[in-house]
Amino acid sequence: MTVAEKYIVETYSNLFEGLNSISKIELLEKLAKSLKKGRKSRDAEFYKSFGAFGSEKPAEELIKEIKESRKFKGEELKL
Repeated sequence: MTVAEKYIVETYSNLFEGLNSISKIELLEKLAKSLKKGRKSRDAEFYKSFGAFGSEKPAEELIKEIKESRKFKGEELKL
């Protein structure tokens, strides 16, 4: 465990001292669930959060489609 990790653990443990027993048990349950999930599922959830655009088309084709779908109004601005 690194020095930073030790500091984090110590800081959190000081915060938890003020909690009642039920809150501490709930916290333990959530920690246990997070350990069961594992690193792989956390990484997958992290990358899913970006909302990447899923398409098999190449970027050039997508750019072309977007540009062709643009519609501009030919209105004159009166100043």
